[in-house]
Amino acid sequence: MKLIKIAAAAAVVAASFTAPAFAEEKMNDLEIAHTAYTAGNLDIRYAHLALALSENDAVREFASVMIRDHSAVNDEAVALIQKLDVTPQDNGLSQALVKGAAEKRAEFVKLSGKAFDCAYAQNELGYHQIVNQTVEGKFIPWTTVEPLTALLEDALVTFKAHEKHAENMVAGLHCGS
Repeated sequence: MKLIKIAAAAAVVAASFTAPAFAEEKMNDLEIAHTAYTAGNLDIRYAHLALALSENDAVREFASVMIRDHSAVNDEAVALIQKLDVTPQDNGLSQALVKGAAEKRAEFVKLSGKAFDCAYAQNELGYHQIVNQTVEGKFIPWTTVEPLTALLEDALVTFKAHEKHAENMVAGLHCGS
């Protein structure tokens, strides 16, 4: 029963991310780099908000991991961009992610206690599910620059661990019960 509740919650959260057609059209390497970096920064911002609003140790620990890991991946991305001497390209997907995240943060700041913790945890689960599907199924196959492909493949391992961690956090918080 818990898994059904978790899956249902994740589906609701995921639906908010698919609304802007998450990477439906093939993107070039510079657009992929911009979108991946943007998604990482947004998750870092969610995590900072969680640290500011949550008193739950599990939520705070998860948020700290998100800041550490997504900052590390984004630092690697910046180093690669500098090494290749390229400029990532803003695009519709990056813009939709930023817009959606602003709306989600506005929802989050109205919450407190368990309501916030569950909303944050469920959002993180859905966010990582969609990001992981997109990175694995679209971004990695679409990249043409080997170092970018390698960076995405390495990051995907970390992001899949985040997804599992978020799933456990949702279950541990007894969201929806």
